[in-house]
Amino acid sequence: MLMFKIFGLWDPTEVEVRDPSLKAYINLRPVLVPHTMGRHFRQFGKAEVPIVERLINKMMVTGHEGKKHKRTSGRNTGKKILASKIVKEALQIVEKRTKKNPIQVLVDALINAGPREETTRLKYGGIAYHQSVDVAPQRRLDMALRFIAIGAARQAFKSKKSIAEALADEIIAAANYDMKCYAISKKEEIERIAKAAR
Repeated sequence: MLMFKIFGLWDPTEVEVRDPSLKAYINLRPVLVPHTMGRHFRQFGKAEVPIVERLINKMMVTGHEGKKHKRTSGRNTGKKILASKIVKEALQIVEKRTKKNPIQVLVDALINAGPREETTRLKYGGIAYHQSVDVAPQRRLDMALRFIAIGAARQAFKSKKSIAEALADEIIAAANYDMKCYAISKKEEIERIAKAAR
């Protein structure tokens, strides 16, 4: 059987997902080029998209934080080839620095950066208040990907650091659970607010 490696460089079959709740949603199917061309467009279809491609897709809309458009997403908006090159370069930097399979480092970063608890608004008799709720695994993964992409964009915005270097830094820091990185600090903030609203 012919085995593909992601970008022809990294074998996703040797990657281990240590979080059982995210195992079904982190797709590590071996593909040469992570580009499914939107064939997953149905409910829960994004779970079938390779995890590297999901990161590439997030790198195309890095200007949004919440509902606010804080920065322009720049030249990468809608240009998937450019976003693919950024992610490939970032993974090469991760491999050089950690001496590990960068797909494994990315998976560890996503597991660490996904919040397990958040708040929702409830209304009782005209009074709105926040209630702590558990986060669904798919939403955890979505939020982790978003935080990593935004953290990289914030680091690279108006600085000498390239977006690929910033993305590599963010992935490595999230995998090491470094509180200074944007993804982990955002996760901790969400969980802290949720803890107060229990």
